[in-house]
Amino acid sequence: MALEIAPGKTRIGWIGTGVMGSSMCGHLLAAGYPTTVYNRSRSKSKPLVDRGAIEADSPKKVAESSDVIFTIVGFPADVREVTLGAEGTLAGSRAGTVLVDMTTSEPALAREIFEAAQANGVHSVDAPVSGGDIGAREARLSIMIGGEKAVVERLDPLFQLMGKTIVHQGPAGAGQHTKMVNQILIATNMIGVCEALLYGYKAGLDLNQVMQSVGSGAAGSWSLNNLGPRMIAGNFEPGFFVEHFLKDMGIALAESRRMNLALPGLALAEQLYRAVAAQGLGRKGTHALLLALAQLSHVDWKSSSSS
Repeated sequence: MALEIAPGKTRIGWIGTGVMGSSMCGHLLAAGYPTTVYNRSRSKSKPLVDRGAIEADSPKKVAESSDVIFTIVGFPADVREVTLGAEGTLAGSRAGTVLVDMTTSEPALAREIFEAAQANGVHSVDAPVSGGDIGAREARLSIMIGGEKAVVERLDPLFQLMGKTIVHQGPAGAGQHTKMVNQILIATNMIGVCEALLYGYKAGLDLNQVMQSVGSGAAGSWSLNNLGPRMIAGNFEPGFFVEHFLKDMGIALAESRRMNLALPGLALAEQLYRAVAAQGLGRKGTHALLLALAQLSHVDWKSSSSS
């Protein structure tokens, strides 16, 4: 692979400047990589433009000005549009360009994009991430990568600016499959975290003191230690949207059916999160599951968290 990765030389394209994408792109921009950005809502790209990024009118235009193009958008349909559409990144790419999709998406779509890119002399990598808004902001994401080994190795300097755990999982689609493992783990763990805090409150405990005891023991987890304090404070703003988590669980359930796997814990979590969305909380963080569980027991968590 001839592409050289170097600040001031390698031109970066970035599509999707939401909760996580803005921070991730910002790290590359701060490191000295000339960057072209696109987002459907231009206001979300403005902070990056104010810092020196150039704004493009379409994903195709981003690709025409870039050597490596990153995408992190909402849903598989969005990935398909911004990558394979008439105004997508592949249409604007030259031979040797690298497409890196960091959206949590479908493994089959990652393979489809890889094959379409390969037919045009373009490289494609699927690299979904875990760590939420905090991990994106602090550049300590876990990045799970599928694609050709030589291409992944060449991109490592860019991944290192965004994450702390960077693992090449295998061929195209392997990154997305690994992210499904991650989401299945989180889905059932979140039930336990929310139920435990709800129990602690009803038992009359000081939840901040409870966290001191359980957070560092065998029951500790990323969700408990990072999202538990937010729940206790009544802060349910998103590090990761409920509606996007529902999308992820839907992909994992579809893949499990294809592989003839029974995953009843995941199915339960997906149904509980549907209740969260039905209560109008789809744009809140995944820890808003606590509010749905509290409502089942007629607990006013907003009042309890401030008392």
